[in-house]
Amino acid sequence: MNKNKSTEDYLECILLLSKETPYVHRVDVARKIGVSQPAVQKAVKILQGGGWIECDGLHIHLTRSGEEYAARVYERHCIVSRFLQLHGVNALDADADACEMEHVISQATFDMMKNYVDKNK
Repeated sequence: MNKNKSTEDYLECILLLSKETPYVHRVDVARKIGVSQPAVQKAVKILQGGGWIECDGLHIHLTRSGEEYAARVYERHCIVSRFLQLHGVNALDADADACEMEHVISQATFDMMKNYVDKNK
């Protein structure tokens, strides 16, 4: 699947919510991302069509491939945020910038950032 910021944001959100609570609901996703429930409903249909999530009517569950994809996105977010912080960016700005950058940096740039973060723990 091609990188898609919206898809990745939803998957990352569902992953993080699933770590906080055993059941992820559409309303939780809407609140965390800051969108309407109809927007979440549309995204749920797209994510289901891509095989990234399953729904049992009330709850959203990541599939194995969805969880793997979300974990990769979240790792990119964490590495980019930490890289920026190691270069003097405050945590709030680094986190906000990482939300945008995680979707567009090349694998080579990510690998460089990861190596830098790993060496400077």
